[in-house]
Amino acid sequence: MKKIVLVVVFAFFGIQTNAQEQPNKNKKVEIEVNGNCDMCKKRIEKAAYSVKGVKSATWHVDHQDLHLIIDETKCTVLDVEKAIAKVGHDTKDVKATDEQYEKIHGCCKYRTEEVH
Repeated sequence: MKKIVLVVVFAFFGIQTNAQEQPNKNKKVEIEVNGNCDMCKKRIEKAAYSVKGVKSATWHVDHQDLHLIIDETKCTVLDVEKAIAKVGHDTKDVKATDEQYEKIHGCCKYRTEEVH
């Protein structure tokens, strides 16, 4: 009887572990994205939607975060962050280059200059 219980327990944990490893086709994610205005919102969301596998992208200026629904079988959060950085916006993990940042409109500049 103990052997049967142990087999059932191990099988259950094996199924749980296997289920967690499967890519999620509707994964909800929030990432920090720097910006200031509605022009930023349009640029950030457009960049996110340019990544195949992004199903929903909504950026909130008041919280500086992007709410995503992605298909993990087609893209990763890092793919989205890279696309956003390419249009000049920093995320927590991927920073836009100075050259990319300089291309955005003046009112969209969110970086503060360091005073030495």
